[in-house]
Parts: sequence; C-alpha cells; structure tokens
Amino acid sequence: MHMHGMLYVMTSAPPTPSSIAPDQRWDSRLWAILLVVCGVIFLDALDVSMVGMSLPSIGSDLGVDISSLQWVVTGYVLGYGGLLLLGGRTADLLGRRRVFLVALGVFAVVSMLSAVVSSPELLVAARFVKGLAAAFTAPAALSIITTTFPEGTHRNRALSIFTTCGASGFSMGLIFGGLLTEFGWRWTFLLPGPVALLILLFAIRTIPNSPRDDAAGGYDFPGAISVTAAMLALVYAVVGAPQAGWVSAQTVGLFALAAVLLVTFVLVERRSSHPLVRLGILTLAPLRRANLAILVVFGAYIAFQFIGTLYMQTLLGWSSFETALGFLPAGLLVAVLSPNAGKLADRIGTGRMIVLGMSMFVAAYALALRIGSEPAYLSTVLPTMLLVGLGFAITFPALNIQATAGVEDHEQGLASGLLSTSAQVGGAIVLAVVTAVIDSQSRGITAPTEMMSAYRPGLFVVAGVALLGLLVSLPGLIRRSAESPATDAGELDEPLDELTPAA
Repeated sequence: MHMHGMLYVMTSAPPTPSSIAPDQRWDSRLWAILLVVCGVIFLDALDVSMVGMSLPSIGSDLGVDISSLQWVVTGYVLGYGGLLLLGGRTADLLGRRRVFLVALGVFAVVSMLSAVVSSPELLVAARFVKGLAAAFTAPAALSIITTTFPEGTHRNRALSIFTTCGASGFSMGLIFGGLLTEFGWRWTFLLPGPVALLILLFAIRTIPNSPRDDAAGGYDFPGAISVTAAMLALVYAVVGAPQAGWVSAQTVGLFALAAVLLVTFVLVERRSSHPLVRLGILTLAPLRRANLAILVVFGAYIAFQFIGTLYMQTLLGWSSFETALGFLPAGLLVAVLSPNAGKLADRIGTGRMIVLGMSMFVAAYALALRIGSEPAYLSTVLPTMLLVGLGFAITFPALNIQATAGVEDHEQGLASGLLSTSAQVGGAIVLAVVTAVIDSQSRGITAPTEMMSAYRPGLFVVAGVALLGLLVSLPGLIRRSAESPATDAGELDEPLDELTPAA
C-alpha cells in the first residue's frame, strides 16, 4: 500500500456527502482520508494473520496446550468484540478524529509491550488490551468513510478499497508472520507497533475534525459492562466445557449467567435515555442480515485458520513460512478482486453477492473435509484456499455496504460497531467450540500422523457453520427477488422507531 497520498495536509473541512456529485472525481483530500483509515484495517488484518502464523511457536516456547493457545486469539477477540459497541458510540459522541487518534496511539504502545512479555497470562492480557484499542479505531475508521462518502456509487467504491486494504494486510501478514516467526515469534508482536505509529503521524495531519454530539447525552456504561461480561461468560463456558463437562455446574452456570447478562443488556438498552444500542436500528432488515452473515463468515474462517495452521505445521511439518504461503492465495485473490466489488454491487445488489459468496464458503469447507494426513496441496488445499478467497472478495464488501445503508450519519459509528462486534462474537464462539471439539478428540493421541482424526470433527463444525450462513442469507435474496439492485440495500421491515422506548 502506498503511503504518499497520506501526506496531504487538511486545510479545510472535507466535503459533506451532499457536496459530492455522483460523477465527481475524488480529489487528493478524499484520497488522503480514505488511505489513512484504510491503513488501520490493513494494520488490523496484518496483526491478526501474523499472530495466527506464530501460534505453534508460541505454544512450544511458552509450554501451552491447544486449549490454552487459542486464548492468544480469543483474548484479542474478546477485547475487540466486547467493547466495539462502546467504541462506535464513543466515536459518535466525542468525535471520530479524537477517538481514532487516541485509540491508535494505545494500539501502538501495547503492540510493542506485548513483544516482551514472558508468560502466557501476560501475553493474553496484552492481547486483550490491544483488542480494546482496536475496538475504538475500527468503528471510527469505518464511520469516517461512511460519513465522508455518500451512500451509493461513491461509498460502494470506498468500501471496496477498504476491503482490499484489509485483504492486502492479511496477505502481507501471512508473509511477514511466516518470515518473522523463523527468527522468533516475538517479532510478529512487535512489528504492528511502528506501523501504527507511522499511520498515526499521517492521521494527525489528515483526518478532519468531527464535532462532538453534545445533544446525544452520556455513555451507557451499564450496557457496555453487561454485554462484555455476557460475551466473556459465554466463551469461557464453551472453552472450559470439555474439561469441566458440558452438564457440569460450572458450564451450566456460565451459560445461564451469559443468558441473564444478555437479557439485562436488552432491558438496560430499552430503558436508557442514551442507549449503547438504539434498538430501533435493528429494524433495518439489511443491517440484521449483514450482522448474522458476518457472524458466521468470520467465525468459520477464524476456526478454519486455526485448524489449518496446526495441520500444516504440526501434522505436515511445514515451517511457518511454508504455512504462510499455503494461506496466501486466499488473501491475494481478495486483494485482486475486491476493488471491483463496488461495481458488482451496483449491478446485481448486495443480497445476491452475499448468497454467492456464502456458497463459495460452503464449497470450500466441504472440500477441506477431504484433507488427510498426507500432503495434497495442489489437489485439495489450494482449491480450498481459492474458494475461500472468492467468498471473501464477494461477501465482505457487500456486507459492509449493506450494514451501513439507510443509517443516519450520527449512527454510522453504531452501525459499524454492530457489524464488527458480530464478526468478533462469531470468531470467539466458533473458535471456542472448534477448539473444544479438537481438544476432546485429541486426548490419548500422541502420534502427529493421527491428529487428523481430531482435526476433522472441527472441520465438520466449520462446514456446518458456513452452511448455516448460506441458509440465513437466502431469505433476503428471496424477499428482494422482484426488486432492483439499487433498492435492495435500503429495505426496511418496520418503522425505525418501533422498538425505541417512548420518552
């Protein structure tokens, strides 16, 4: 990604959506804003994929098993997913620029500190705090795009580029993660720090001021605490179930606690004068479908990458760099195809794109079930990766477009936070379930060549989740079959304020 476009110094407010004509060319100011916020999604994807490549090395160096190792991923996901709603709301209230800059600075500092920790507990804690910082940068970045570029062709194009940068970051992370792990896994934790500082320097000079929403009131801390605690209880219940027992007092109690906390969250939101989530926004049918879809897409892929990394490095004996090359085709395909996703959305609509992409995921994970203990990269692994890449290239831009369509500017941070939260919740829960399945199946297995019998049930779970995602996306396609692509993203099921408590 070229950074020279970020050198432009803002001297006036950016154009409002209404000031950008449908056929207007973007000036250097618009490109500068877009490239800076794309730098954040590039960095986030870079970080996630690098850490994924280093997991086996972390496990052997720090002496942790599979069930404990997944917390390096889950710790980040919990911090990220648990606070995204508060992060999106904070960006709306305090101003997107302010939240974006502060959170990016915290991300940079914690990245460098996490590279020097020496215990698994501290590493997971550092990842959790880093996830908290990302929970504020991600929705701020996406809402900066959606409030700068008007809904339609301009926004579709901007979100396609946004997705492309994420895919490029993921691909670069695979390469850097594989190479740096050869020298030591700590380098994969260190690298995002300087990159974040570099983006921060450009962001200070580029991102325009956005006003505080003083009329919006305060923060919904009870809502933020209850939804975060609910997620923690749910994931911990799933992760601990294989050891404690699925019907043990601990597991049942944690599931019950998660349910109570979620109910509490809904009650708090209904009665709060300044809710973290205005429940009326959930009556936007496209937003609901996008959130359900991204939950299963992200959940299935995070679990698949976890299994794939262990399979390639533990069972096949590949190096971390060889493993990175094994995953690379998917990221490259997304980077090449995503820039055209906006045009595709303009032509066929986001609903059809999502169903098509979901079908790719189902085919990919079904094919992955054929993977055995003998290397078969060209015949099985490579086609799986290419199908996964096609699924992401088609689905992710469509989900970003659909989730923010029809949402007012003052709630773009909330809509962005909801979408990102759904992705992280899916990642945490599906990874926890798959890890629990693998852990229960691998007991008593000592020979690496026998580990495929433990990995395959996990792949069945991944394939089942992908199939569920396809089924969830079909009603939206059927509902819009008689509608034009231009109108499918803005469809409403009910009035927006139906679920909002009366004042």
